[in-house]
Amino acid sequence: MSSWSSIPARLRPLAWLGACFLFVSTLTRLALRLKTGIAAFDGVPGELRLFAIGFGYDVLTFVYFAWPLVLLLWLLPKGWLAKRRGRWTVEALCFAMLGVLLFVAVAEWTFWDEFQARFNFIAVDYLVYTTEVLGNIRQSYPVGKILVALIAAAVGLAWCTRGARRAVVDTMPFARRSALVAAWLFATLAGAWLVDGEMKDSGRNSYADELAGNGIHQFFAAYRNASLDYDRFYRTVPADEALAQVRSALATPDATFLSSHGIDRHIHNARPERRLNVVLVSVESLSADYSGTYTGGDSLTPHLDALSKDSLVFSRLYASGTRTVRGLEALSLSVPPTPGESIVKRPGNTGLFSLAEVFNEKGYDSEFLYGGYGAFDDMNAFFAGNGYGVHDRTEIPAKDIHHENIWGVADEDLYMLALHRFDRVHAAGKPFFAHLMTTSNHRPYTFPANRGPWPQKRRQSAVLYTDWAIADFLARARTHAWFKDTVFVFTADHCAMSAGKAALPAFRYRIPMWVYAPGHVAPGRFDGLMGQVDIAPTVLGLLGMDYDSRFYGVDVFERAPARAFVGTYQLLGYLGDERLVQLAPHRRVATLLPAMRADLAQPAIADDPAATLQAVSFYETAAHAFRDGGMRKWMHNAPPPREIPAEAPTPTAQVRRTQPRPRAAG
Repeated sequence: MSSWSSIPARLRPLAWLGACFLFVSTLTRLALRLKTGIAAFDGVPGELRLFAIGFGYDVLTFVYFAWPLVLLLWLLPKGWLAKRRGRWTVEALCFAMLGVLLFVAVAEWTFWDEFQARFNFIAVDYLVYTTEVLGNIRQSYPVGKILVALIAAAVGLAWCTRGARRAVVDTMPFARRSALVAAWLFATLAGAWLVDGEMKDSGRNSYADELAGNGIHQFFAAYRNASLDYDRFYRTVPADEALAQVRSALATPDATFLSSHGIDRHIHNARPERRLNVVLVSVESLSADYSGTYTGGDSLTPHLDALSKDSLVFSRLYASGTRTVRGLEALSLSVPPTPGESIVKRPGNTGLFSLAEVFNEKGYDSEFLYGGYGAFDDMNAFFAGNGYGVHDRTEIPAKDIHHENIWGVADEDLYMLALHRFDRVHAAGKPFFAHLMTTSNHRPYTFPANRGPWPQKRRQSAVLYTDWAIADFLARARTHAWFKDTVFVFTADHCAMSAGKAALPAFRYRIPMWVYAPGHVAPGRFDGLMGQVDIAPTVLGLLGMDYDSRFYGVDVFERAPARAFVGTYQLLGYLGDERLVQLAPHRRVATLLPAMRADLAQPAIADDPAATLQAVSFYETAAHAFRDGGMRKWMHNAPPPREIPAEAPTPTAQVRRTQPRPRAAG
């Protein structure tokens, strides 16, 4: 108590705020640590490191956080703290900042519950879409009770500690206050210059690294890194060398390069082309682990499992990212994830070479159908600008909606919209390609009543419902004339969870895929490692289509890629069977042993120069292609030149087909 009384009276509110900040921050970290359990345990040294580094981040974050109070205490005239108006001004600001601090602590708890991470790029991204995010919180949690509890906690804590803020006698001159502000400014600038959000990420357990951070600090660090220039932040190689590596990987037996520059190539399929309808359904957050087809055990997808015997199943498919826009990017553009924002949300993202453009050239009607409002994440603008007709929940009459929450209508209502759209296109005599994006398997996990004995607001129930809705969709589709000439592709935008002991936990990215087309695609199983970027060219290959391509993916039945691209907004992974090459800002590159089946640490292993070169080459050329226009579609009146460099043999002569193409059914 004597040490507290030695603090100058004017600075006691600041000292009080610092004590509250460190107390709440440490308590939040402890609560999240207990919630995570054994998964975050990295030995006693790891536990000490977690809290020691965390305390350091808390102190630095307080320096940033306290600026409003620092400025008020600096500018408040001498003697005003003894007056009611001055005292109450300080009290009001202290109470407001305490309320913000407690609110952030609760928000961190809910964010961790969803993503097993402190605030990151997702939190920054969600600030743009407050309607959906706040609605999701309101529908998922008892917001009223939480707010009442927060207010009560803030009032109680402020009242019980009011004596610590009392500053009646104020003798600090303005010059001394100004010196303090100058020191505070120096500490702020030094912290911003010397400390970043990644310094904590040097442990062996990603959960522990996350817990060592401070949520407020991580939020603003993510905001600063929303746009990451590849050449500035990541390992590079000479452009010609990178392009040669990518061209070699894309030199499949069906490909003929169109020039000596870029990856433009003509794809010639050995089989006759079939003008079949294609329905691509990307299911929200559908992990492969949910399906008995993939685990051999208990299943949350009994209807899809029953479909397996009549489908072409892909057993080792990995999603590109951990957010819907990353899945949509990979499925529509067939490109690796670039650092920072997804292309779906970046400026200059229209007029790109897309899967829809290939179908449009063949006379198809191409559409994107979404169960929510397509303004979210700029989905409607992206798809409309890249060859798709867009349709979302605004087109569904209220009387036809069985259930809706903040994210969208029930999956069955989206499928009914799709059936109506397909009937119209079929009646016009055109084949169709449709990409459907569902929403039901998303928090708050609500769906129509009486669809099964599943309690609402549980993830497992939502998976069971979305599986039921797919079966209902197919049952209805079988009654339509176009069904017999349609290929259905069921996959996921990304997995249900993204966190793990490793920063890029490979096992979290595994997603399922079924290709169901009775009479057209024979049942079977493809067990090669592949990525989400390979889905578009593989589907086109199953249809026997010839087309000009700028895709980074390949038809896996022409040449098994034996790699997948996985990433977050900062980490870029090149996944193989035996290694994961991980690219990170500050030009860091690590070669890790991937955990393909369980939540294990991914230890560093010996670098493979060839794999590292391939990883850098793919990500570097993809980033450059978007920046420089290499992903744009060709103008109809200006087709790409058709020449093969004289010094290079044709790709057909270089590469043998390594996977048998599934025979056509029937």
